[in-house]
Amino acid sequence: MTISINGLNPNLPAPTATHKTAASPSGFGEQLKQAMQSVNETQLVADQAVEKLHSGQSGSLHETMIALEKADISMRLFVQLRNKAVEAYQEIMRMQV
Repeated sequence: MTISINGLNPNLPAPTATHKTAASPSGFGEQLKQAMQSVNETQLVADQAVEKLHSGQSGSLHETMIALEKADISMRLFVQLRNKAVEAYQEIMRMQV
């Protein structure tokens, strides 16, 4: 199992020290989109593992449980990221100008 400190997907490029403009394709929106795709792919892999186990194509309960836990952890992480983003937005909206 590979653990990545630069996001949900260990295949994403490492963060760089360069500053990018908001219009660049590798900005926050693109990274958010990639993170959502990564979570979705993890969920699909877990669903396929459960289907294979249920149909008898794969006899490995351990691999199925690992896939399910990866999907669960990635979804929980993404939900927490969403919660933090909503909290930050609400805090900004409460600021007096």
